[in-house]
Amino acid sequence: MAVPSTNVGFSSIQTEFGGSNPISLSEYYSGGPLVPSGSPAPNGPIPSSGQISVGQFRAAVAAEFVAATGGTVTTSGDFKIHTFTGPGTFTVTNAGNAGGSNSVSYMVVAGGAGGAANAGGGGGAGGFREGLGLNDSYTGSPLRSPSGVPVSAQAYPITVGGGGSGAPGGGRGFDRPESIGGQGSNSVFSTITSAGGGGGGAGLVPSAPIGIGKSGGSGGGSGNDWPVGTFPGSTGNVPPVSPPQGNGGGSGTHDASTGNLGGGGGGATSAGGNGVIPGDGGSGGNGATTSIPGSPITKAGGGGGGAGNSFGGEGGSGGPGGGADGGSNNQPVVPGSSASANTGGGGGGAGTENGPFGGGGGSGLVVIRYKFQ
Repeated sequence: MAVPSTNVGFSSIQTEFGGSNPISLSEYYSGGPLVPSGSPAPNGPIPSSGQISVGQFRAAVAAEFVAATGGTVTTSGDFKIHTFTGPGTFTVTNAGNAGGSNSVSYMVVAGGAGGAANAGGGGGAGGFREGLGLNDSYTGSPLRSPSGVPVSAQAYPITVGGGGSGAPGGGRGFDRPESIGGQGSNSVFSTITSAGGGGGGAGLVPSAPIGIGKSGGSGGGSGNDWPVGTFPGSTGNVPPVSPPQGNGGGSGTHDASTGNLGGGGGGATSAGGNGVIPGDGGSGGNGATTSIPGSPITKAGGGGGGAGNSFGGEGGSGGPGGGADGGSNNQPVVPGSSASANTGGGGGGAGTENGPFGGGGGSGLVVIRYKFQ
C-alpha cells in the first residue's frame, strides 16, 4: 500500500504506518517508533524533527524488511546473518521494499583444491565472491561488489562446495592423474556461483600437462621435478567474473643440484608464490577479509607448495585465510597439510611422490546478511 497522493489525512497516514487514536502528527517523525528512517516519500524526506506537515506524507510507503529462514541465524545490530556450512535452503518469507531492505549482502566461498604430489603445487583457494545489499554498510573485502542480490518471497537452494582431495601419489608419477591435486567444488547462492579452486600440478612429468597447476576460482600452483627449469603458474578467476574471484598459482621449478620446489596456490586477493631454487616451496596467496558476519573473518587462502629432493628446503606456508602449509622431503618427511573445513583454503603440496601425500582443500561457506528492522 501507500498513503494516497491526494486528499491525505491523518487516518490515511495511520493506515499506512500504524498508531492509535488520538492521532498526533509528531508521532510520525522519520526514525521514530512508527516511521523507520528512509521510508520512501516522493515529497520527503519525512522530517525527523522540527516542522512536519500532512502534505509531506503524500504517496509515502511504510518501510518493509526482508524476513527469511535457513542456516544458522545470528544478529548484529539491525542485521540478520544466515551462515551455511553445508547444503541448505534460504527461504524468503517477506521480500521487503526499498525503504527497508529488498536485497541481501552475500559472501559465497567455494571449496579449495588439494595439493599435488612430489614437489607438487599447492591447491588453489575456492573462488571468493561478495556483494553489498541495500541499506547495508559493513566493512567488506576489496573484492566486494557494490550491489547485493535482489530477493523475492521464495526458496533459494544453497550449495556449499567441498574441498578437493590431496594427491595420493603412488610412486613415480609420470603423467599419472592421481598425482594431481583434486579440484574444489562450486558454491552457489541465487545468481552467484563461486568456482572451486584449481588443483596443484604434480612433479615428475617430463611430458608436461599435469605438471602445471589447474585453473579455477584461484589457480593451483605448478609442480616440477623434471626437466630442469620452470613450469609456469596457472590461471585464477576462471570462469571470469568482476570483481575477480581469485588469482593464479605460482610456478614450480627444478634444478638437479639444488632441488625441486612447487609453487603456491592462488588466494582470493593475491597470487601464489613461486618456488625458488635454492629455497622453499612457494607460499599460498592471501585470502580476503570481510566483516559480513559482524566481526572480521579471512577466507580463501592458497595452499603452500611442496619441497622435494631432500636439499633442505621447506614447504611453502599456506596463505592467510585457511591455506595449508606445503610438505617437504627432508627427514623426517613432512606431508602437505590439509585446509580446515569452511575456509575455502587450498591444501599443501607434497614433497615426495611416495607419501605422505598432498593435503586436501577446505570446504566452502555461504553467508547471507540483510537489514531486518
